[in-house]
Amino acid sequence: MKNAIVTGAAGNLGKAIIRKLLQTNYYVIGTVRTEQAIDEFEDHPNFEKYTLDLNDQKATEAFVHYTANKLHHIHFSALLVGGFGMNKIEDTSLEEIHKMFQLNFETAFISAQQIYKQLLKQTERGKILFIGAKPAVEKGASEGLTAYALSKSLVIKLAEHINTEGAKHNISASVIVPSVIDTPENRDAMPDADFSAWVPPNQIAEASLFIAENASNPIRDITLKVYGQF
Repeated sequence: MKNAIVTGAAGNLGKAIIRKLLQTNYYVIGTVRTEQAIDEFEDHPNFEKYTLDLNDQKATEAFVHYTANKLHHIHFSALLVGGFGMNKIEDTSLEEIHKMFQLNFETAFISAQQIYKQLLKQTERGKILFIGAKPAVEKGASEGLTAYALSKSLVIKLAEHINTEGAKHNISASVIVPSVIDTPENRDAMPDADFSAWVPPNQIAEASLFIAENASNPIRDITLKVYGQF
């Protein structure tokens, strides 16, 4: 059995990835910001919920220590926590920049840093997965999404940096870049959109599992664009 961390476990994408990992015989510790029930997994013998504020560096360090002491090896970490915001560059305030950087980059950096430090102690391979965003990688896709696109671009650079420093330690980082994810929240926010062009969370979960499993080991600097038909 392999072991995995999934942050943002209560979200639509978090639940899809946890479901896929549990089906593939992983033990999963999933983090939630508040004491949220995740009914689907609450009684699963290979799932544990952990309440954590990922902007709290000390608390995140304690979480990783707890996980390492319990599981000994962390094979895969899916770092999913983030947020979304819209505004053109002329309307974007520093407050919005700080909010998006805190939600998307700082949560990713703090958790990845603590996991990376643990992975340096391991003898087995460790993989870290980040979630990017199409506006951060595609020219012309960031219009009206200034703070969001900038914050997600830093997440992608963080993955590159981990691959540079982690290569000799058998540590790798990958990024899945989705377009619009088909969730109830996004449908409510954009009721007139063509939902068939969006990416279902289970398709992103399939891509995540490929990265987690040994089949991806020979591939370096993985960035998977999961755009559906959009």
